[in-house]
Amino acid sequence: MTAAVPRPSRAQRLVPPQGPLGVLAAVGILTVALGGAAIIGWLLSGLIARAFPTAPPYLILVLTVPVMIVLLLTALRLFPWMQSWYYLVPALVFLIAFTILPIILTISYAFTNYSGVNSGYGDTSLKTPVTVSADRNTVTFSEVPGGAADLKTFLGCAVPSCLNETVVLYDADAAVPVQARITNVDGRSLRLVTPIADTFKVTDGTRLNAVRRVGLANFRDIFARSSTELVPVFLWTVIFAFSTVILNALAGLILGVLLYNKRLKGRNIYRTLLFLPWAIPSVITIQMWVALYNQQFGVVNKTLGLLGVSAVPWLTDPLWAKVTILVVNLWLGFPYMMTATISALSTISDDLYEAASIDGASRWQQIVNITLPLLRNSFTPILLSGFAFNFNNFGVIYLLTQGGPSVPGRTSTAGATDILLSWGFNTAFASSGGQNYALASTIAMIVFFLTLVISLVNFRAAGVFEEARR
Repeated sequence: MTAAVPRPSRAQRLVPPQGPLGVLAAVGILTVALGGAAIIGWLLSGLIARAFPTAPPYLILVLTVPVMIVLLLTALRLFPWMQSWYYLVPALVFLIAFTILPIILTISYAFTNYSGVNSGYGDTSLKTPVTVSADRNTVTFSEVPGGAADLKTFLGCAVPSCLNETVVLYDADAAVPVQARITNVDGRSLRLVTPIADTFKVTDGTRLNAVRRVGLANFRDIFARSSTELVPVFLWTVIFAFSTVILNALAGLILGVLLYNKRLKGRNIYRTLLFLPWAIPSVITIQMWVALYNQQFGVVNKTLGLLGVSAVPWLTDPLWAKVTILVVNLWLGFPYMMTATISALSTISDDLYEAASIDGASRWQQIVNITLPLLRNSFTPILLSGFAFNFNNFGVIYLLTQGGPSVPGRTSTAGATDILLSWGFNTAFASSGGQNYALASTIAMIVFFLTLVISLVNFRAAGVFEEARR
C-alpha cells in the first residue's frame, strides 16, 4: 500500500520560488491583485454612478482601496511566501498609475477621434429644451438643434434607427447630466431603452460628442502630411539633439581639461562661475535669453547696432530661431559636460602623465594619446543619454520660441523649431491644435518608436551590446 504524500507545512509554503522565476511570480501576483482591484472598483463605481448620477468622481478610489486590501490578503493566504514581497506594493501602484496606465491610454486614444470636441460629454453649445412623456420613456425636442436636417443627422446616428445611440439630458437642479440610450427616433422624438427616473426633472437635451474608434485614420493623417510636417520636424529633432550633444561635449571637454590644470590659479572660482548656468533653473534663465534676443529691444541687437550691424530676427526667422536655440542650449548644457569631464579626469592616474613627460610627450600629445582615449568609456553613456534627453527636450523649445515661427504650408502646431514632442504637445493642448488628443497620441507613438530605433542604433554603434555579452 502506497504511503500518503505529506502535505507541505506552512513553514515549507513560506519558501518562495528561487531565482528570476520567484521575482516574476511575485510581481505577477501583485500586479494581478492590483489590476483586479482597479477593474472591480471601476465597474462598481460605474454601476453606482448610473443609479446615483450625483455620486462623486472619487468614488472609484473609495471602492478600489478596500477591494485591493481584500485581494492582497487573499493572495497572501494562497501564497504565504509572498509576505516578503509586499514591500513592492507602493512601487507597483505608482508604476501602474503613472506609467502603465498612461501608456495604455495613449495607445488606445491613437485609434480614436478623442479631442476637445469629441470628449465623451454632451454638446452644451446645442442644448435644446425637451419634454418627457408620461411614461418617462419618450423625449421630444422642441426643435432640431443646430440647423440639422433632422434629429438623426443631429445625433450622428450610425444606423437609420439610431439604435444604441446616446442622448444627453439635463436637469436644472442636477450637477451631472444623464446619458440615456436610444432605441429609435421618430421625427423630433426619440424613445429610450429605460425610463428616466422620476427624481430627474428633464429640462434640456443635446447630442453626445462621442469618442469613436477610427482605426488607422490618425496615422494616415500624419503620414499624408509627412513631407510638410513629419519629416521636417523629425529631421530638425535629430539635428537639434545631435548638434546639442556635440557642441556641449566639445565645450565641456575643453573647459574641463583647462580647469583641471592644478597649476591654474583661481580655478575653483572659474568652475563656480561656469557652473552657474546649470545651477540656476532654466525656466528663469531662458526667459532672460528671450529678453536678450528680442529683435527690437534686446541687448544683443542693440550691441550689434552699435557695431553697424542691422538687427537680426533671432526669434522670428526660422533659421535664426534654430541657431538661437542651439546657442541657448549650449549655454545651459556645457556646465554638465564640464563637470563630467573634471570628474572623469580625476580618475586618471598622474603617473601616466609623468611617464609621458619623461618620454618627451608634449601637453597636446598627452591629451590626444592619454586623456581622450581614457575619457571615451566615461563619455559614451553620457553622450548617448544626452542625445536621448535632447531628442525630447521640450522645455527649451517651449520656453524660448513656443515652436515658432510658423512655416507656410504647415499647420500652426508644427512650427519651424518644433521638435516631435512639442509638436505633439501643441496638437493636444494648444487651442490652435484643436486639443486633438487622439492625433497627439499618434504622434507620441511615432516618437516612441523613433526614439527606440535611434537608441538601438546608438547602443549598437557604441558597442554596448557587445560589452554586455562579454
